[in-house]
Amino acid sequence: MKKTNILIFLLFCMFFSGNTLYASQKKQTVYIIPVTGTVEPGMAAYIKRALEEIKDETDAVFVFKMDTFGGRVDAALDIVDMISNIPKGKTIAFVEKRAISAGALIALSSNLLFMKENTIIGDCAPIIQTQKGQEMAGEKVQTVLRAKFRALAKKNNYPVVLAQSMVTIDMEVYEVVMDGQKTVMGKKAYDDLTEDEKKQIKSKKTIVAKGELLTMHDAEAFDLGFSKKTVKDINEALSFLGYESLDIITINESWSESFVRFLQPFLPILMLIGIGAIYTEIKAPGFGIPGITGIICLGLVFFSQYLVGLADYTELLLLLVGVLLLGVEVLVLPGFGAAGISGLIAIAAGLVLSFQGFVVPDPSLPWEGTLLIKNLAQVLGSFMFAFLISLFMIRFVLPRLSKIVKGPYLEATLSQSHVDATTALCVKPGDTGIAHSFLRPSGKIMINNKKIDAITQGEFIDQGTIVVIDRIDRNRVIVKPKIS
Repeated sequence: MKKTNILIFLLFCMFFSGNTLYASQKKQTVYIIPVTGTVEPGMAAYIKRALEEIKDETDAVFVFKMDTFGGRVDAALDIVDMISNIPKGKTIAFVEKRAISAGALIALSSNLLFMKENTIIGDCAPIIQTQKGQEMAGEKVQTVLRAKFRALAKKNNYPVVLAQSMVTIDMEVYEVVMDGQKTVMGKKAYDDLTEDEKKQIKSKKTIVAKGELLTMHDAEAFDLGFSKKTVKDINEALSFLGYESLDIITINESWSESFVRFLQPFLPILMLIGIGAIYTEIKAPGFGIPGITGIICLGLVFFSQYLVGLADYTELLLLLVGVLLLGVEVLVLPGFGAAGISGLIAIAAGLVLSFQGFVVPDPSLPWEGTLLIKNLAQVLGSFMFAFLISLFMIRFVLPRLSKIVKGPYLEATLSQSHVDATTALCVKPGDTGIAHSFLRPSGKIMINNKKIDAITQGEFIDQGTIVVIDRIDRNRVIVKPKIS
């Protein structure tokens, strides 16, 4: 019995030591997701795909490598929501160069922040485009962003007041030493202190002055409680957190995601060319290069938006209906009417919806209304300029194209062609007939049991009058009343 107990104990020790050795050799998986360039729907689609691929990784660490000047608010908020849904303690923002504007919002959505030497973060003032140029958005937009910054700061233990000062240019923030402790407070909170509390203040320093937005370099971010440490690279940050044995995997954009992000700045130009080419095709006979060019350009616009998640089957259906209506207008119906106009309206509606992730703007998200107005102006402006460019092409370019492009052209003209009435109608001068209609001076006569067009030399002839062919001039039959 004693030997049996000893054997069981030895086996238990071997099993435990083996598991300990395995645990010590197991590597920590770290996924690095670059957040670089303009923040726009293409970036949001890429990050969504990256996180969906590794959503089942429960013990992984996600590092978002930041280098961006910012971009669209709606795309930034989508990215923030995706990062916020990752389990707590798993996300790290590493500022490699800069995290400005929407980039700062994305950085603060991570649980921890590390900054490389000589990098910056901050300045998240919402900017909108007006007739006077770029201006700061109104209080409706600022209050929503302030609430988002406040929520992220509370969730990830960043200074709440300082986080809000990245958005609001009218905020003043002080660093106050009271009872031997440093406290950061806004001007409003400072003004609300009682006189006795103010007397306990040993020092007061302005961190953010009125008319400024909080923007910090790496040392300032560390001093103010945002950055955990200034590091040389990601490995140093991970080592600081105690991760020694690492398996680092970088998730880069796919070729299609890179292509879509490359197309984003050129979408208005593609839309302009596409609409212009479609209109040119409508005005030109048949179906050729302009129509193919228009379909390709509009297809690139739509499918790039489809890949980033903004366009869906509704927009595709509108686009297809619009193209079909234009096809009916070009190939079936003469002129340009209801089918063509309906087709252009359907294409315009599909394009507007493909540039945004909503149909009707949400009043609680003020930038959606601004985005809708911008998209409408962009699409309608493209239609207007495309119309003008198409008129220019039809009036001045296409008529001169035949002088430049070589090809088989018809050398002979039809200026001298005519129908010989003597041969075609089997009539000749001197034949007699009856005026089938009034000739004033043209009309119809009945001759040799045939109804043919005829003309007098100026006089009017009543219906039923006997007439005689005076002469035939090419395809014209000239008659006169028969004198009894």
